[in-house]
Amino acid sequence: MDEQHTQGADPYQDGGEERLAAEGEVALARLVMDGGGLAHAADHLGNAFAADPRLPEAHEALTELARHAGGPAAALELFPADRPFVGAAVCRAHLLAACGEWGEALLLIAKAIRARHDRPWSHVAWLTQDALPGRLSPDQVTQALAHMVTALPDPLDAAGREAVRPFHELVAAVVARHPGDARLAAIGSALARRVGDTGQAVRWAAQAHRLQPDHIPSIMLGYALRAAGRPDDALRVWCAEIARDASDVSLMVDIAELYASTGRAAQGLPWAERAAAAGPDDPQTAPALLGVRYAADRDPAHLLALADLLRTRPEHSYAATVLARHSEGQPWLGAVADATEATVDVLHQLLRSPDAEGARTRQVRLASSAVEPPSAVLAFLMSFPYGEVVQRAAGEPDPREPVGAVGRTLWAYDGLVARPAVPAPSAEAARLVRDTAVVSWPHIPAAYDHGVRLSGLPLADLLGVMVHPPEPREDAQGRRLRAYRPELWVRAVQTSACLGLAHHRADEPWPGSERRSVLLDLLGGPEDWLAEAAAFAMVATAWVDPAVREDVGLRVTERMLAAAKAHRTREVTVLGSLCRLVLLCPWLDPTYTDLARDLLTAIGQDGDADGGAVVGRAGGPPNGAASAAGPEEAAPRPRPRARRRLPWRWRRR
Repeated sequence: MDEQHTQGADPYQDGGEERLAAEGEVALARLVMDGGGLAHAADHLGNAFAADPRLPEAHEALTELARHAGGPAAALELFPADRPFVGAAVCRAHLLAACGEWGEALLLIAKAIRARHDRPWSHVAWLTQDALPGRLSPDQVTQALAHMVTALPDPLDAAGREAVRPFHELVAAVVARHPGDARLAAIGSALARRVGDTGQAVRWAAQAHRLQPDHIPSIMLGYALRAAGRPDDALRVWCAEIARDASDVSLMVDIAELYASTGRAAQGLPWAERAAAAGPDDPQTAPALLGVRYAADRDPAHLLALADLLRTRPEHSYAATVLARHSEGQPWLGAVADATEATVDVLHQLLRSPDAEGARTRQVRLASSAVEPPSAVLAFLMSFPYGEVVQRAAGEPDPREPVGAVGRTLWAYDGLVARPAVPAPSAEAARLVRDTAVVSWPHIPAAYDHGVRLSGLPLADLLGVMVHPPEPREDAQGRRLRAYRPELWVRAVQTSACLGLAHHRADEPWPGSERRSVLLDLLGGPEDWLAEAAAFAMVATAWVDPAVREDVGLRVTERMLAAAKAHRTREVTVLGSLCRLVLLCPWLDPTYTDLARDLLTAIGQDGDADGGAVVGRAGGPPNGAASAAGPEEAAPRPRPRARRRLPWRWRRR
């Protein structure tokens, strides 16, 4: 059996945790096997294969177990067919292959791939032998594909593609041997599409469609054409199929969403409405209709309706999919909004300079003509701890003063210099926030739910971490943020802490709750990123709890109006973000949401802005960042001056 089991080089590095765990299980299996405990040994071998499917010693031990049991067929009793554990199922697959039961063995490998697609279950010699395609019938391969392909991500990531590569190569060989089997070619195209071979996916799907131009081949051909970047060809195939058979509301949804994803939402809207009318109880149709409507008019009310649908009908998981699709990378919908301060501009220039690392250890002095949010200064000093930021004037109204009466503030000023007004958090709290803070999230309800991880922290720790943020995590994203966008990390920490505050003493009724009181203090405190973070936490609370919407919308709007008033006489860098947050309160009177849109236009921020999620996925510096030489003294580059003339609605008020 050994020559049928092991194949290729070991994908795990020597000494890896999975390899060590598998080796330990094999050692135990051999120990109990020598004592006659075959069933017990089988348990350990199942654990070994689950930990490292390609460990040569595991395959050798399985051969020994079969020999002790009286052969592979007898050893099958040690791994019953009804046992759900994936490691045991893979052992059974290898034993079935040794017995020549190729179809059943392949089916078990497919089920293992369905359970864990990132594991190299198919990297085994018997599955890659040249003779195997001739030993399998098209029906056997089709059945195996049907068990696994729909559970695979579309597309697979690099690790997933490599894990299923031998299975895909086997399918290709079988399709080539049976060019007249439409079902095999059609479902094979689904696997080819997922592994990124869109050319092969189109060829196989077109082959199936020629042989059998009915529903399933038509759907698969459309999917393959869409993945290959040929949306109009996909739409022609799908529309023709709907004209032939109008019973598939899911296909109508696909047509509607493909129109929307290619910038033609108005053409997709009738299809989404048709699908909703034909299948009102279908879990896809209502979310799809809301998503296409949002793509057509960009009204956040449709996204709020998706969130409400997800809240009232959690079994309709497609609502979460559509909501995440339209939230991705969008400020506050799916990511922390970008900072717009001149201090942050200079920070980016210095970090992009050839001498960025050297500047971190020098006394870089930044001179600013006006007071900017202290959190922006905090982000600068996190990157340049020996630096100094000198701000020469406050402006009127004074951004250092709270807006209205507040019970607490997190920043205190010594003249024009801000300092934290609360102690640093405990080390344990800082670690938890460091591990929890995120720059992006799937959608607003998911962000709110994520904040519950911090709900157990004392209030003092949640407040302290906002002005004493921990360093970013030591992972790929954390290193990118530290190197290129430290301000996003500060904003992520503050936002996550405010979301934790939104869960603080959640049993208290909202109107008199401590969480509301603290968030309002942050919202109305000195002009800072903390106001944005608090506003977002309140908006997120309102998205999941309709009872607080009226109050939240009013408070966030009041803060926007105060910022708009200040904008008449000085720069207010948080105004654009506050306007966006007001727009995420679509239950408000249109007077206020229209004003928010007008203000965004007036300050030149009316276009869609990329959120922090885009930066988190990028491999290097942000696009468009200005280069700087990193001088000992730097001054912010002047931004294009925002127009002081406010929208007519504000002037009329």
